[in-house]
Amino acid sequence: MAGTLKTDIVQTDTIRPTSVSGTVTLGASGETINVPSGATFTNSGVMSGQNYPAFEATLSANQSIPNTTATKVQFNTENYDTNGYYDNATNYRFTPLVAGKYFVYSYVRFLSIVDGNQGIVYLYKNGSSISFTNNGSAGGTNAVNFSTIITQIIDLNGSTDYIEAFVYQDSGSSKNIQGGSGGGFTTTFGAYRIGA
Repeated sequence: MAGTLKTDIVQTDTIRPTSVSGTVTLGASGETINVPSGATFTNSGVMSGQNYPAFEATLSANQSIPNTTATKVQFNTENYDTNGYYDNATNYRFTPLVAGKYFVYSYVRFLSIVDGNQGIVYLYKNGSSISFTNNGSAGGTNAVNFSTIITQIIDLNGSTDYIEAFVYQDSGSSKNIQGGSGGGFTTTFGAYRIGA
């Protein structure tokens, strides 16, 4: 039975809809719902409009990348990990347990690549490459530093799907990608949910 309750203060521990799997509506169109300063929302699900689960991780130190071998980047330092879904110790992968579309990005700084060769950043989903970006330097014989970035929107199923970042270089010998306190040049990997 629906009705109208008019009061200035309602104190209760739980608000539930009158039907199973129903909807609870707070306020009406044109009204403002005020959340006082210092109050917080906590939830175990995903609220509409939230950009999480989300994470961002960097390298704590330079990582050596073998010549002509796609190599997983070991992003071991978390800047943030809203739900604890990024593995920064073993597999260096993001396995969000919430289905949706995710904006995924990785920035890589290659160090001392021989001029004229290439550095490639790959995004992997469930162990297979799904996209890459290739940044080669101009022809020559000098060793150069250069950066490349990749972004993509990826559908993840919220149970078993995971994403990783790999890099490749073909300069003739092992080369480093930048980690540590590289400021804006520190190699980075991240993702956040943008919708269902």
